[in-house]
Amino acid sequence: MSLRETINNDVKEAMKAKDAKKRDALRLLTSAFKQIEVDERKELSDEDVIKIIQTQIKRRNDAATQYRYAGRDDLLQIELDEIEIYTPYLPAQLSDEELSNALKEIIKNVGATTAKDMGKVMGAAKELAGKADGKRINECVKSLLA
Repeated sequence: MSLRETINNDVKEAMKAKDAKKRDALRLLTSAFKQIEVDERKELSDEDVIKIIQTQIKRRNDAATQYRYAGRDDLLQIELDEIEIYTPYLPAQLSDEELSNALKEIIKNVGATTAKDMGKVMGAAKELAGKADGKRINECVKSLLA
């Protein structure tokens, strides 16, 4: 069963359980899937679905930060709840040690030695997409090449 089918089934389960919060959050996610399919005229793979989920989580985190600064705890909680609902659909995230080891291997393979080689490393680190946030990868590469 594809990830998208799993999410669609979870929408149905949330409807049956009368869980409006989860139902609405997952409906927002499925509408994002449909929007991409219509805009790009393609069938989404699990990898595409994961990228969309990551984008939605990033948007929620950005909004949550803004709500926190504005003192809008009611809206902040909605964003945090949606993040909590979306996160289980992502692959398991690499620990800091696993990420560091994977990046050390990539750095060795591309022959990077200085911070000027960061572009090469980041390009090769695309294989880690979905397993670690881009910001975490970037920070770890900076520290390893410093």
